[in-house]
Amino acid sequence: MAVPVIRTERLLLRGWTPDDRAPFAELNADPEVMEHFPAPLTRAESDAFVDRIEQHFEEHGFGLWVVEVGGEFAGYTGLSIPRFRADWMEAREQPVVEIGWRLARSVWGIGYATEAARACARFAFDDLGRSEIVSFTVVGNARSRAVMERLGMREIAEYDHPVAGGVSMPSVCYLLACPPDVSR
Repeated sequence: MAVPVIRTERLLLRGWTPDDRAPFAELNADPEVMEHFPAPLTRAESDAFVDRIEQHFEEHGFGLWVVEVGGEFAGYTGLSIPRFRADWMEAREQPVVEIGWRLARSVWGIGYATEAARACARFAFDDLGRSEIVSFTVVGNARSRAVMERLGMREIAEYDHPVAGGVSMPSVCYLLACPPDVSR
């Protein structure tokens, strides 16, 4: 299956190549990038994540695109179906589709996460016919929450996000309903 390519003013969102695995593993091993996750990922865990991303594209026709800036790997942004269940999901369009991002520290604060997420939101509404998308993060992740708010998302729930090992993380979910104004 050919992964759709999305272009924005400054970014290329594309499918994954074998050359993306090493910089993605570096990104996932960065303690600052992974601050709001249970732990940084090992190379094997990072590679397994890419395998799941590629499988998601095969199964659903959408997923987490590589964000490329000036020909260089910068992280990912995209759409996915969560692998967990939470009470707030029951009242949402099924299957729930999440918009998410993870970018290298070197490109933080430039607006790339918001720009790429806007393009993914347009894809979700225009190409997939979604009536809504969600995004979630731990309560203390101010950077991701700011991106959600810039996208025009509104907070709809606080919940305990399940984590392997039986631990949970206090988290928040935001909603963006169609038709949004994703041009802001």
